[in-house]
Amino acid sequence: MGIVIENVIFNYPNGFCAIDDISISIERGEKVAIIGQNGAGKTTFVKMMNNLLRPNSGTVIVDDINLSDVTTAQISKKVGYVFQNPGDQLFNSTVFAEIAYNPRYRKLPESKVKELVEDAAALCGLTKYLKTNPYDLPFGLRKFVTIACVIAMGSEYIILDEPTAGQDLDGLKLQGDIITELIKRNKTVITITHDMEFVIDNFERIIVMADKKIVTDSNPHNVFWDFDVLETASLKQPSICKLGNELGITDIVTIDEFLQKVK
Repeated sequence: MGIVIENVIFNYPNGFCAIDDISISIERGEKVAIIGQNGAGKTTFVKMMNNLLRPNSGTVIVDDINLSDVTTAQISKKVGYVFQNPGDQLFNSTVFAEIAYNPRYRKLPESKVKELVEDAAALCGLTKYLKTNPYDLPFGLRKFVTIACVIAMGSEYIILDEPTAGQDLDGLKLQGDIITELIKRNKTVITITHDMEFVIDNFERIIVMADKKIVTDSNPHNVFWDFDVLETASLKQPSICKLGNELGITDIVTIDEFLQKVK
């Protein structure tokens, strides 16, 4: 069970090639970060995982379902997508109604709807805002409303597009806690982000993209100490790695690892 992508190519209608022959698999229960500069193809790539975009050639298979055989609506419950901009998803008058929209659309009993909403709201720190209009909340909290909506859908694969944008330290910690809990629930979490510290804190598998292709698929130590990969993808080392590099301390990606080597 998982996502299998084979020899995928995607061209936009104007002829621009955004994805050039990518193959990869992501197993159920994994958490994966996808990093790279703007224009690397990250968002196009993940949007093909739930049929928001369809490849020109190649196959995308989710739990043995070939996405060419189903509609976006049919696969959306299995693969939930949290957009970078909450305004692309929010349209109800209260946070409760927003989170409840999909469960109600599926005609679940109201008692089950309430259970799903309360669970997702508690996980995303929104319990006290359930009667609030989402647009009365600051941008950072609106992001959590969109995450809660996908959680309440029961999606088995959850794609987070730049979830750390607009978040303070408390928001970053809560996002890490949400990802941890989702993995405990055997969900798969796929995250696009430019926040390298967030990647180090929360992900063991990192896919680096550049120029429409995957440059490498590895762990944080291999990624952030491979200067050829970083140069190809126009990425910089996270702060703790740069500090270690300046002091001649290599192969560290966390503060704890740094402190162990300076003792």
